[in-house]
Amino acid sequence: MCEPAAWCRMEGVPESDPDLLIDFSDVSLIRGGNTLVGPITWQVELDERWVVIGPNGAGKTSLLRMAGAEVHPTSGSAFVLNEQLGRVELRELSIRIGTASARLADRVPDDEIVSDVVISAGYSVLGRWRETYDDVDRAQAVESLESMGAEHLADRRFGTLSEGERKRVLISRALMTDPELLLLDEPAAGLDLGGREELVERLSRLAVDPDAPAIVLITHHVEEIPEGFTHALILSEGGVVAQGLLEDVVTGENLSTAFRQQITLSKVDGRFFARRSRRAGGHRRAEG
Repeated sequence: MCEPAAWCRMEGVPESDPDLLIDFSDVSLIRGGNTLVGPITWQVELDERWVVIGPNGAGKTSLLRMAGAEVHPTSGSAFVLNEQLGRVELRELSIRIGTASARLADRVPDDEIVSDVVISAGYSVLGRWRETYDDVDRAQAVESLESMGAEHLADRRFGTLSEGERKRVLISRALMTDPELLLLDEPAAGLDLGGREELVERLSRLAVDPDAPAIVLITHHVEEIPEGFTHALILSEGGVVAQGLLEDVVTGENLSTAFRQQITLSKVDGRFFARRSRRAGGHRRAEG
């Protein structure tokens, strides 16, 4: 029998395939009468690394917020880590998910010590308050920072870091709790060329690590897709343009459809590069 405060599976409630970390079926998110994303059917398995690509207003962040158990879908069936959204306490589910985003970066106090920013993830808080950290906590934080090449930043104040250093620290924080699912919302946004390339290389190493969690990365730019990623989902105006294996989905034709202009795609040394073709296509209608 369930305890009064517990969230329990009910008889007749559907269950997801245990190998699926994300299992969305006809899922939509609607706010103020506007469909932000959907309907979408999408599945992410244990060892997959997904990139979600699309223009502004495509619904990428809305999709990631549902995958991160931040919001419930308006309609459809959504399972995350084999728990159905709407039948599980979101806080209990979210601690099994590592997330790095600009929204999170904005909440970190400038005077916070980097090591505390990372360690505090294990306590479900942002930055140190009254917690006492032990040697195990600190060793785990160092390991997380090392995975992103940021161990030398451990004693710095967060506010003194460059944009690229902040990104790597926040990903280190997301890895601190050994999450089952890692969600990265535009991790290379705002970085200069050197910072972007450093981050993409680190994410490539993470992607090929068999012990790393499943990863979903959002980006506007194919140049930011790290080597080792396996699958792609292209969105436009809240709907799916294409999804599946990376090489099948990331094509000039699909990108042209999503961005509403003629895109030429090339690949060099395992990395994608895109540019607008000389013959201009129609411009995409701007949306918020």
